[in-house]
Amino acid sequence: MKTRVIAAETNPDDLLIERIAPNRARAEPSYQQLTNNLSTLIESGEIANGQSLPSERALAESLNLSRVTVRRAYDELRAKNYLTTRGRAGVIANSPPQISPQLGRLKGFSEEMRELGMEPSTRLLERGVVADRTIASIFGRPSSARFLRLLRVRMGDGVPLSRELAWYDLTAAPELEHWDVQGSAYQFLTERCGIALSHGEQTIEAVLSSDAESEVFGYSEPQPCLLMKRRTCSRSGQIVEYVEGTFRGDAYAYRLTLNLN
Repeated sequence: MKTRVIAAETNPDDLLIERIAPNRARAEPSYQQLTNNLSTLIESGEIANGQSLPSERALAESLNLSRVTVRRAYDELRAKNYLTTRGRAGVIANSPPQISPQLGRLKGFSEEMRELGMEPSTRLLERGVVADRTIASIFGRPSSARFLRLLRVRMGDGVPLSRELAWYDLTAAPELEHWDVQGSAYQFLTERCGIALSHGEQTIEAVLSSDAESEVFGYSEPQPCLLMKRRTCSRSGQIVEYVEGTFRGDAYAYRLTLNLN
């Protein structure tokens, strides 16, 4: 006589609870572990965009945690725009935008965002005119040369995507000293400074976010990012811009078209 084995159905909520449950043996606070575990699942897509999550009370009961602990984790995730509370729908997961720009053509951040159907915006953190020996050597200018230095957060649809530090050569484009930092720098260089841009030389490398970058992106601990360094040249061959931008790794994936011949 054969014995028939019936597999019990697995409750998806039970699997979620198992994945996000804090490890009580660790010194890290439970709310922080819960925040990190949920962030990882949302960023990876294992918790889908728009997926409902348990209420604070239900999750606290399932994990045997205080409601204050769960609320603190949820509040951190809301601050990162990873969670939204929508009336009767309850707590909803928000996946970070997945951005796949095409490499191969020189374009600024604003143009890149618009090509992807996103609205670009900028938050200016620092602005100043400086003389910097190291930067001057990159531009091939004397050590006394002056540069416009900008530290900005670049956003797409209101989500911080990049923390960018840029320098512009005021010897080549003195009008930039009075630029209000609105709109595209490339458009300003072309239309107001009369500089015809030719090409850019760019490198991309993997890094962990610094404390300042983690704060901008809403990370509770260092996360993988892409560091892009670009020198933008005019048709005369003179470098007019040098940029170091750190892009959040959970949102950016660059595309390349590779031809056989």
